[in-house]
Amino acid sequence: MFSLRIIILCIVIALMPVSGKASTPDLKLKDLSGTEHHLSQFIGQGQWTVVVLWAEDCEVCNAEIETLDFFHDEHKNKDARILGISIDGWDKIKLVQDFVKRHDLSFPNLVIEPDMSQISKFGGGNFIGTPTFYIYTPEGDIVASQAGAVPVNILEDFINNWEKK
Repeated sequence: MFSLRIIILCIVIALMPVSGKASTPDLKLKDLSGTEHHLSQFIGQGQWTVVVLWAEDCEVCNAEIETLDFFHDEHKNKDARILGISIDGWDKIKLVQDFVKRHDLSFPNLVIEPDMSQISKFGGGNFIGTPTFYIYTPEGDIVASQAGAVPVNILEDFINNWEKK
């Protein structure tokens, strides 16, 4: 039990606010059918948006992604939503589609090329690996980022505590 508390504390500390104020990156990404979308269609629309960058071969992503789907279903009509972004690139679209189907994901998923010049536009510091989370306010400002798994209760606590500020 003690080690679980330390792990949770480390995650809370790591899910730190991003310094400075940055808004939604100006990126156009394709959905799983090939239709292009601006990120601004998903971020800054009056709800918190948790963007999760994932890869189809990421063990942590495969283990944790369904809990994010539960979060999305629980919050999408209230205060927050999930936006998944595969960093596998369009060349691996079949694997990306299989991942989404295998996990029965209800939240929208887009595909970005595995190109650091594109991925770095999300802000929040250096991209380390997948999964990586970026949390955007209802106005579209990035306020936190985290590499590695983030339990849903930590996301909920972060959003609730931010709203109380």
